[in-house]
Amino acid sequence: MKKNSVVKCLVDGKKYRVVDGMFLKELKPSIRGQIKYDYHHAKDTDFICGDHLLHYRVHEVNRMINRDTKRNHKINRKLTRALNNDNYAITNVNQALQKHETFGQKLADAVAHFGGSWSFIIIFVGFLLIWMTVNGLELFGIHFDPYPYILLNLALSCIAAIQAPFIMMSQNRSADHDRLSAENDYHVNIKSEHELRILHAKLDHLNQDQLPHNLEVQRLQLQILGEVHAELMDLRRQNNILRTENKAEHRYITKETKEEHKHEYTKKH
Repeated sequence: MKKNSVVKCLVDGKKYRVVDGMFLKELKPSIRGQIKYDYHHAKDTDFICGDHLLHYRVHEVNRMINRDTKRNHKINRKLTRALNNDNYAITNVNQALQKHETFGQKLADAVAHFGGSWSFIIIFVGFLLIWMTVNGLELFGIHFDPYPYILLNLALSCIAAIQAPFIMMSQNRSADHDRLSAENDYHVNIKSEHELRILHAKLDHLNQDQLPHNLEVQRLQLQILGEVHAELMDLRRQNNILRTENKAEHRYITKETKEEHKHEYTKKH
């Protein structure tokens, strides 16, 4: 269809040039659907002028912005609710155990710590060597535990029997520490997983919905600006034509006035 062709607007029924609007089939499906919702008899071949089309485009931009805003608010409310609903207080395991620590538990930890060190091994080996050397070689006339060192075996058995409960008590405290740490880790992991899922949903919304909507809003804005620019250029051309016509008319009037003055001057003389 030629640009200078005249068609009737679907909304107000007035006639416009083809370049002053668009046909429904050329519009975005969402805008076309909104127009058809307002005008049930509308067809894809119908025409809508630029002024009324601008109204629907602005409405479409506002609709996308409002939908993205509601979606963001919904995700933010979910994240806030997840943070508020997690009533489990993360505790410091070391402080919790030290707060209820008894003297016996401290002693058991000290004995287990010393018994599992190189200092204990060196001291104990040195004690055994001195014991066996003194009794085996009868140094200084000392011979209270001859070979096979029955008294030494008895002492070692007593030390092992006494040391074993201390080590077991210390292991029980280590097991309590590991249990509390595992419970803390479990709650932290659950909380982090829930928050990450919500944040992931927010990122998906940004990538899949909000960014395309922003691009679509920018495209509509560029179309609107282009139409405004075209209207301004049309008005400028019309203004230039009027100025040219006014100048020509002014020159014509000036020329006629001069001729009339000249004719009157000729008659007088």
